[in-house]
Amino acid sequence: MRVVPLVLSAVLLTAAACDSSSPPAPPPAAPPVAAAPQRVVGYFTDWGVYGRNFQVRDVAADRLTHLVYAFGKLDDGGCATSDSWADFERPIAAADSVDGIADTPGGLRGNFGQLRKLKAAHPRLKVIWSFGGWTGSKGFTEAARDPDGFAASCHRLLTDSRWAGVFDGIDIDWEYPNACGLVCDASGPGALPALLTSLRAEFGPAALVTAAVPGDLGKLKATDYAAAARPADWLGAMTYDFFGTGAGTGPTAPHSPLTAYPGIPRETATTDAAITALLGLGVPAEKVLLGVGFYGRGWTGVGKAGPGGRASGPAPGSFEKGIEDYAVLRETCPPTGTAGGTAIAFCDGRWWGYDTPGTIGTKMAYARGRGLGGAFAWELSGDTADGELVSAMWTGLRPSA
Repeated sequence: MRVVPLVLSAVLLTAAACDSSSPPAPPPAAPPVAAAPQRVVGYFTDWGVYGRNFQVRDVAADRLTHLVYAFGKLDDGGCATSDSWADFERPIAAADSVDGIADTPGGLRGNFGQLRKLKAAHPRLKVIWSFGGWTGSKGFTEAARDPDGFAASCHRLLTDSRWAGVFDGIDIDWEYPNACGLVCDASGPGALPALLTSLRAEFGPAALVTAAVPGDLGKLKATDYAAAARPADWLGAMTYDFFGTGAGTGPTAPHSPLTAYPGIPRETATTDAAITALLGLGVPAEKVLLGVGFYGRGWTGVGKAGPGGRASGPAPGSFEKGIEDYAVLRETCPPTGTAGGTAIAFCDGRWWGYDTPGTIGTKMAYARGRGLGGAFAWELSGDTADGELVSAMWTGLRPSA
């Protein structure tokens, strides 16, 4: 049996029994210093405007504090655009525009033009441009050889006169520094801190400088994340995809459990374990964001409703086998239970694990209970049209807002 940490217990337990024989309660302590409003962050992908038809106008900007635009790429050790057509060349029709006005020749087009309009409609919203990602992290190894040159190239790109004022800062999504992702890196534990330090020096104190960091405990040991946090506004912990469909035969397991549960394939593969590890490395809690996936991972040919069943293969998905958006799953395979603080669903031999508004509420309560700086979502197109999941993040983190 796993012992739930005391902080987590305080979050998950809603009531305690009263015993008339208990000693009198001690006098109340002085009220804590009020925490800063927590960040509600969502990723918007440049490719989402194509097959998914998720446009900037569809962003629930009234329920976000920050929007992260993904992804720019690394080119010759510097920052570069990865899809200029989606970014700033594609003309946006009136029906797809934030303000209902079509793009005109000579103006800023594409997603960047729409982001400018979105910020005008929501002045408190901050927009950050993210670079790298799972398939785009190879170039960070070269960038790490000249952090100052990298930072200078990124600053030139983000402040380009064509889209000046659109971006409030930069996000580094290196998967993974001094460890292996799609490719392996051996730049050393100080590589990411050096990049972030150079970015902070180049962009100045007013800009946002952030980074996505792994949820895997082994990868967390490969880099000095306490040093990386110093120049950064926050580190976003990718506390999802702990388990995937792999070869497709199981065992079935929710991809983003908050806590361990009986039979979990690996006890340290949880949100709680990752957050605890980051804090243990010396990263301040207020600089840690908890990551939430707006999608599920699933299998087919499963004969068991609970986790741990065998399967014949990954479940069909709209865009990729074994993965499906929350907006689809809530209709096609609704939750039939929970495991480790996340939803599981069993229907017609298909088995899925994903977060719902209810389980996100629990995760947001956990984030607040541990004093974290907020949470982020990967990524917004998986939500319902009315923003069920991002609403759960907003109300969970900022209940009085």
